[in-house]
Amino acid sequence: MSRTHGVRKALLAGCVALGLTSMAFAQTSTPATGLGQSWPNAIDVSTSPNWHVYVFVLNGIKYVQVNDLNGTVHAAVATAAGTIVVLPVGTDAQNVQTSQSMTSSNAQPVYNDGATVIAANPQPGGATQFLVSNKCTNPYSCSAAASTPASAN
Repeated sequence: MSRTHGVRKALLAGCVALGLTSMAFAQTSTPATGLGQSWPNAIDVSTSPNWHVYVFVLNGIKYVQVNDLNGTVHAAVATAAGTIVVLPVGTDAQNVQTSQSMTSSNAQPVYNDGATVIAANPQPGGATQFLVSNKCTNPYSCSAAASTPASAN
């Protein structure tokens, strides 16, 4: 009886481990969702420990959202084929500036995918200015479809 009980425990443990592994694989292949939310279902890709940056891709357009450490959405942009569009999302949406190349001595890089670079520049009144530049020289190679694995929303 003891031997049978031990085999059952081992089988149960194996089934639980297999189930957890399956759930982990399912979660990693789930598309990123929640653009505009404080805690979206997306991986934090920030290059800064002071910000959270989330990327969403839908129909070849890459959406990049910047949140603070408390989850407050500050800004979001959409990029495709070398073009940047500022989205009306976040507390600092009005403070987003775009350019082909923009620098500031106080700006902290928060995102860089090789084509799009975002830096946060604290302002005296407490707001944050976001500097978004595009380093794209070949619009196809900078498209979301060419540079990011498939995901949605």
